Amino acid sequence: MIGRMRERVVAACDGASKGNPGPAAWAWVVSDDEESPARWEAGPLGRATNNVAELTALERLLTATAPDVPLEIRMDSQYAMKAVTTWLPGWKRNGWKTSGGKPVANQELVVRIDELLDGRSVEFRYVPAHQVDGDPLNDFADRAASQAAVVQEPAGSDLGSPEPPPSPDTPKKSARPAGAKSARKGASSSSRTIKAKFPGRCLCGRAYAAGEPISKNAQGWGHPECRTEKVD
Repeated sequence: MIGRMRERVVAACDGASKGNPGPAAWAWVVSDDEESPARWEAGPLGRATNNVAELTALERLLTATAPDVPLEIRMDSQYAMKAVTTWLPGWKRNGWKTSGGKPVANQELVVRIDELLDGRSVEFRYVPAHQVDGDPLNDFADRAASQAAVVQEPAGSDLGSPEPPPSPDTPKKSARPAGAKSARKGASSSSRTIKAKFPGRCLCGRAYAAGEPISKNAQGWGHPECRTEKVD
């Protein structure tokens, strides 16, 4: 089990669903002492939602790490983070019902995660996805989950799998200094607004539905009003 003989483990987890619902997968990665990817695992889920994939990734990471070692988990899913850090206590008090009296979505996964968190020292840290200079652990987990969702096959360091390929959703670093001409071009493309073909998640953490207007900026697609907002 990962974490034995270490004072603190830094890790990341992520889920992916191509279509939401659609072909889905989960992934986690644990860093070495230099916070570079050391061990990782990814697995297919068949057809599932993005939320199921995100929660499964967290459950698999908690299962794979030693419960007696402090753990920092980096995630780009505000839903999964809030589910276990903000909403879960109220759900338990309400008999696993929401404030509106409806059954908690993905209850089996949430209950399992609650059990795995019991008595553990876990710090959750939100990191935005698909950043040029984003968190390398989250980026690795994102790429691993995305690849596993596409090929629907398990992968990981223990299987001798190669590092997952770059995500097409992450902008590439510019190879040359941006001049006035290229800046104008970027501003023009970033202001384009289209209707989403598929549901997705904006950088702000809120979801958008198929058919809703979305705009593209350096961080990817999202709500037009979030185009110039900076997420901490």
